[in-house]
Amino acid sequence: MKITYTARKVNLRDNFKERVEKKLAKFKKIFSDDAVANVVVTLEKNRQTVEITIRDNRMVYRAESTQPEMNDALDRVIDILTRQIRKNKTRLEKRIKTGGSLDDLTAELPVEAADEPEDEYKVLRKKQVFVKPITIDEAILEMNMVNHDFFMFINAETDEMNVVYKRADGNYGVLEPTTE
Repeated sequence: MKITYTARKVNLRDNFKERVEKKLAKFKKIFSDDAVANVVVTLEKNRQTVEITIRDNRMVYRAESTQPEMNDALDRVIDILTRQIRKNKTRLEKRIKTGGSLDDLTAELPVEAADEPEDEYKVLRKKQVFVKPITIDEAILEMNMVNHDFFMFINAETDEMNVVYKRADGNYGVLEPTTE
């Protein structure tokens, strides 16, 4: 697994990098050698935020934690990733066997709107998302892996743009386009 580090307002020590590598080594049997782990560490007012995103075979795992100590945040992130992997174990085994490239599918954050008058909207963020045909079940899995409330994708069965979303009752919904 290739690990890249990004440090924001903090200098990363070698012992922290070694600790990250040791913690991520336990995921070796789950991810291929082509897997990429991005580790982002941010310091803000005596709070350390550690974010890890692992991309492999169209799978995306992301976890983030903010703690007073960097190592505590790292431990929390590893725990979150472990739970995500355990939760999706059977689906992961199926996906690992089928293979594929994660770079083909990247989940991005939604465009956010500020609290402004109803007639005026200010776009604060714009992202481009590469979408690939997948099934509804795969889209729900991807949405859960990146811990978002919705996920945009091309439905492999209908070849149309769809959105899956998590409902307040814990179930899932699908938005399908129509002109009627």
